[in-house]
Amino acid sequence: MSTSEYVLTLSCPDRPGVVAAVSGLLAEHGCNIKESQQFGDERFFMRVQFTSPIGEDELRTAFAALAPDFALEFTLRAVARKMRVLIMVSKFDHCLNDLLYRVRSGSLDLDVVGVASNHPDLRPLTQSYGIDYHHLPIIPETKPKQEAEVLTLVEHYQAELVVLARYMQVLSEDLCEKLAGRAINIHHSFLPSFKGAKPYHQAHARGVKLIGATAHYVTSDLDEGPIIEQEVARVSHSHSAGDLVQIGRDVECVALARAVKWHAEQRVLLHGHKTIVFPR
Repeated sequence: MSTSEYVLTLSCPDRPGVVAAVSGLLAEHGCNIKESQQFGDERFFMRVQFTSPIGEDELRTAFAALAPDFALEFTLRAVARKMRVLIMVSKFDHCLNDLLYRVRSGSLDLDVVGVASNHPDLRPLTQSYGIDYHHLPIIPETKPKQEAEVLTLVEHYQAELVVLARYMQVLSEDLCEKLAGRAINIHHSFLPSFKGAKPYHQAHARGVKLIGATAHYVTSDLDEGPIIEQEVARVSHSHSAGDLVQIGRDVECVALARAVKWHAEQRVLLHGHKTIVFPR
């Protein structure tokens, strides 16, 4: 009998019987659980990865029937279906190159459908990976038109996730709302400190001993979106501001790659201003 693999994620009010109901439904339909994680904090969160002899439509119907009993909010996704990702970037190339390399090497199982930028600089890098590059210049007067073009690309490519890989533009409130829960940004600092321009220079001036980067969901509150992952590196008084920039680039790449991977694997569940992350 052939089987397919799926990931179920759900949240609901925390109450007895949820795990039993979900596992019982899966057993009833001949499914085999390969991985299960859960967390309860007034609201209950769960991620289950399983194989199933029945199709996605039948599974979805079964869980939709169960949902009213527990006020479940759930998603179901086939593991084999790669997430379609649009990457946005400005002039810094390290995060873009890192993501594209990880995809090509197989450590990130994504379908990068295109790259959009407000500068033409990274076209050669992008096209060397065989990926479409879209130059969408922007000035304050053309911001609404440019963001409409971004949304057109999202719709054209049916992108499920937008990754801001050092895209040095602030998205409008309207665009943030339209991409809510499906846009990830890498902030070149360990939030909430050292916001704004030249954070590594600010850190150097303060003599910090740790620098970091933060991957978070994009919201209209600048750099205040739900945090998915943070990474740090130890530094000392002997490091120059330039050293911190170089070290920081590595940290940014690692934090962003983890966040994108976990999102694509359905390991991140939103919980108000926070996230519940079930890493492997």
